[in-house]
Amino acid sequence: MPVDPALLPILEAANSNPPTRDASLSVAEQREVAHGYMQQSFIALGEPPPDVAAIVDRTLPVDGGEITVRVYTPEGDAPFPAHVYFHGGAFWLGELHHFDIGCQELCAGAGCVVVSVDYRLAPEHKFPIPVEDCYAALLWTFAHADELAIDTARVSVGGGSAGGALTAAVALMARDRSGPPLVLQLLDIPVTDLTMSCPSIVENGEGYLLTHDAIAQYIDFYLADPADTKNPYASPLMAADLSALPPAVVMTAEFDPLRDEGEAYAARLAEAGVPVTQRRWDGHVHGSASMTALVPSAREWRRAVIDALRAAYR
Repeated sequence: MPVDPALLPILEAANSNPPTRDASLSVAEQREVAHGYMQQSFIALGEPPPDVAAIVDRTLPVDGGEITVRVYTPEGDAPFPAHVYFHGGAFWLGELHHFDIGCQELCAGAGCVVVSVDYRLAPEHKFPIPVEDCYAALLWTFAHADELAIDTARVSVGGGSAGGALTAAVALMARDRSGPPLVLQLLDIPVTDLTMSCPSIVENGEGYLLTHDAIAQYIDFYLADPADTKNPYASPLMAADLSALPPAVVMTAEFDPLRDEGEAYAARLAEAGVPVTQRRWDGHVHGSASMTALVPSAREWRRAVIDALRAAYR
């Protein structure tokens, strides 16, 4: 089907004045510009979030430093299931407040504690630091389950875009390191293949917000060694063995450059015997699920994610 008509003004505006990388700016300055673009598009076009019982920031030590997690607690009787959330942003963008709307939706809708992880960003902190931060946050969540009012038998992980890559990697780490048990990995428009070898990278690489050149840039920012494009904790699609992983929900968008790698990962999980639900959202582009105030089907997408969490917790 064609692009959802509600998205056409956004695409026209973005394509008439595309964001460009100014090499004269520092990474911090480039990040500030990109965050302004995110605020005006993906964030501003989301509906107001529902109320939750509490939102508290916590600091935890990680190898070489410390990170912050933002803990959202729902109304109701504890203990609650929990969802450890890894935000998107191409591995080099994103602050906790950018994802408040989505995290509050998940918290209230699924009745779960959400632990949103402010992992350290590339290029200042290259692979594997961001994924190790995310795994450390998962371990912290289990270690502090009592004070967070969490039922450790009902913990999921999830994230979108780069956060989907981190989600898949954390699920692999939890299996490989005999780590905490997970009831679900929720991969929303995920990065799974940093070799850029899937056809949709070219097919949808221009004109749909996320571009081929932007993907090449974030890979350059994220990886210190080009050989790491084949490392399964960076490119989960490269993992030789995907068996014994938690059930997965994989959401992809029709006009997303990352569409094919997300769907290829879902197919490989299924081949390995992992229970998988995979859905392609026709008419959507990368990130348009957040535009719930603009696109009616984005609300349906968000409800489907919440329903998947609720089903996993049951």
